[in-house]
Amino acid sequence: MRFSPRVERLRGAFLAGACLGVFLGAAPSTGLVQLDSQLVLGRYLAALGSVKQPPYVVFSYRVSQAGAHNIEQTHRIFRGGSKERDETVSVEGDPVKTVQVVAVDDRYAVGRLAPRTGAYTFLFLQTRRHGKHLDYVYATEPLTPSNFTMNEVVVDGESYLPSLIRFTSVARGVHASGSIAYAKAGRYWMPIVATAAASIGGHPTRERLAWSGYSFPSSLPPATFIQPKALTVPKITASPLPL
Repeated sequence: MRFSPRVERLRGAFLAGACLGVFLGAAPSTGLVQLDSQLVLGRYLAALGSVKQPPYVVFSYRVSQAGAHNIEQTHRIFRGGSKERDETVSVEGDPVKTVQVVAVDDRYAVGRLAPRTGAYTFLFLQTRRHGKHLDYVYATEPLTPSNFTMNEVVVDGESYLPSLIRFTSVARGVHASGSIAYAKAGRYWMPIVATAAASIGGHPTRERLAWSGYSFPSSLPPATFIQPKALTVPKITASPLPL
């Protein structure tokens, strides 16, 4: 199987490292059992196939951007299905209260973003110790060129779901690269931190999103998703995280 030059360089580097280990001595054993990479990949695909999104979720997130534009905001989100209530609670450190109700899919849902074998090739790179288990790192290559691609996925060795996805994207002339980290929250696998770096108009720009305070109510009042009559939405400039 042929890979792109980027993946072939990664493959060569890890093969060289493995050969060097033969002559210099292997690294000290972690005491953990390393599974076959294809077995892990199969478990990863099965886990993605059964992953569930919460019917209702409430959380906060903070967005920070520095570079071409400086943004510092905190939001409180209430989501039920494709309906979302977005309450902006602070801007640049000052408390505000604006509400916007929209119909939108969860752009960061792990089942939406995680690469799969039907659209990507996977090349196993290495394991990483994570507490009392190993995580498995794969380089990924899209079978069809796209403006948004996943370049690497780290598979959690307990849940077999992605703990980290690295990506590159091109949108509206902006080239960006970044990563999205996931972890268990309650019974669900949710995003916790996303970072991106880009150049906008010649200005290096970085952005960070951090999610916190997840809760999963059994329902939300219908009034949650009714737009208040008075709506004032603070202007938010374009983000270099084009998901």
